[in-house]
Amino acid sequence: MNAKQAVAARLLQLCDQKNLAINGLANQSGVSPSTVYSMLNEKSQNPGVASIKKICDGLEISLREFFDCDLFDDLEQEIK
Repeated sequence: MNAKQAVAARLLQLCDQKNLAINGLANQSGVSPSTVYSMLNEKSQNPGVASIKKICDGLEISLREFFDCDLFDDLEQEIK
């Protein structure tokens, strides 16, 4: 799993835990649904920390809590 995939999986995991749809997450976080969907799309570029921070604020969690997950252990290095 690479970093983009881990972020996408974590977003879906948090939505499931909070019983939120993707659009609900976007609205609650103050980011556009297209931003959230692009973070879930494997063809997108790396999600920005600012967007992740807004999502964390909307979910009322810290960045540390977002990344404190097994999904981020042993990430593969992305080759460009």
